[in-house]
Amino acid sequence: MKRPTTVFLSIIACVAIAGCATDTHHNLVAPEASSAEITSTLRSAELNDEFNGEGDDDSDASYTLAVIGDTPYGAVKLAEFPSLVAKINADPAVRLVAHVGEIKAGSSSPCTDEYFAMIRALFDGFADPLAYTPGDNEWTDCHAGIKNNGLYTPTERLQKIRSLFFAVPGRTLGTRSMRVLTEGSDPGNGAYVENTLWRRARVIFAELNIPGSNNDLASWGTTLPSDAGNYPSQSQEYAARAEANKAWLERTFATANRTHAAGIVLLYQADMWDTAEPTLTGYDALVQQIGTLARRFGKPVLLIDGDSHKFKVDNPFSSSSPLHGIHASMPVADNVTRIVVEGSAAGRTEYLRLTIDARKKSSLFSWERVPLN
Repeated sequence: MKRPTTVFLSIIACVAIAGCATDTHHNLVAPEASSAEITSTLRSAELNDEFNGEGDDDSDASYTLAVIGDTPYGAVKLAEFPSLVAKINADPAVRLVAHVGEIKAGSSSPCTDEYFAMIRALFDGFADPLAYTPGDNEWTDCHAGIKNNGLYTPTERLQKIRSLFFAVPGRTLGTRSMRVLTEGSDPGNGAYVENTLWRRARVIFAELNIPGSNNDLASWGTTLPSDAGNYPSQSQEYAARAEANKAWLERTFATANRTHAAGIVLLYQADMWDTAEPTLTGYDALVQQIGTLARRFGKPVLLIDGDSHKFKVDNPFSSSSPLHGIHASMPVADNVTRIVVEGSAAGRTEYLRLTIDARKKSSLFSWERVPLN
């Protein structure tokens, strides 16, 4: 909501003249802002705030969202999905839903237009804004190779996902759609409408297209449709998206620093530390960049992904983590926490209720798992 100039001036004058008097698994500390920092933030927001418009809220009020991923995954989860939507809609605390990708099973599950349209219709059932980022099962793995997901070109399927789930760039899905910033507004990376950014409760949120299957380096195989040449090749896709994600991460952290954000939440699909995968080299550059930016930021950074399907909380950027050596030249950033959401056909049907409250200095982020049944 756009804030009138008089409100900012009144607050600034007040600061200058009068001084102006569940099952929680983990908490992250938010640093206390000084009066000078608050005044600086207000002035910056008034003069040059890219968020100054519909859907923005940088107040200290708490904010709760529901996070899901790797769902609906198979026939049973598909049948349960309307009930999951209804349960989230009935949660009075939830104000936004985030889906971190994978809307179907990973193999022997054709990536048809009809299936995508069905999922889009189910997504339209969410009452609150729904922020979605694609997973590998709905595009990277849409080929007739070892995945047996039909005769498709993955980059053609990605274009289909964009046209259906990001038909209005810069707006979420859901009945109460919300305005977000999109990389689709960047002339240099205009295709990446799925990379989005928004602000709530003094925290910057960003979604990025970071899929599993080694960040789309796992081979598509040689059996592709006759028109595959009309779409970007695998190497072209990887290179272009790497540049787009790099730029979006830079913008996310720059925005957080400029607005004196209390923290950052990054949402994407891939488990970049999944030890069950044969190789994870496709994520090396991303891991190095995220760790370096997070360490410089110094405040809490929360990573949320799916992909490996089992709920866990860790910090792979900690020097004591057994995951720290997986990627080359991986920085140490003790201010990072990562959550992997539960999903897939075998996992419990649930959502993660994530709450942000910058007023609680000992727990900027807190969460609990909410089962369907």
